[in-house]
Amino acid sequence: MRCVIARFPFDLYKDEVENSMKGIKPEPVTGDAVVISRRVYPVKQVGEVITRQDRRDFSSAEVVRALSKLGFTCRTAETAAAAARTPLETASALLGTPAAAEERTGDSL
Repeated sequence: MRCVIARFPFDLYKDEVENSMKGIKPEPVTGDAVVISRRVYPVKQVGEVITRQDRRDFSSAEVVRALSKLGFTCRTAETAAAAARTPLETASALLGTPAAAEERTGDSL
């Protein structure tokens, strides 16, 4: 598929992107993310590998757009942060803080 990233045209194919990312350890996700071969990579890391350009030369939105068209699952920063939570953190977020529970029931400790 033909796409433009950082004003440069690229012919990208799903299998070539997967092969390019083989053997590359995913960095910690702090923003947008993409799932490639059951591994979650930061979009900027993938963009750097497939374009061979500096990360500052393109936006994550450009790479997300291209990878989405290729059929990869992309996550926004908010979705990626929620997915990175442990089960305990997820449960705590759903139940609320002790102070919030105290206000709902009217009980005080």
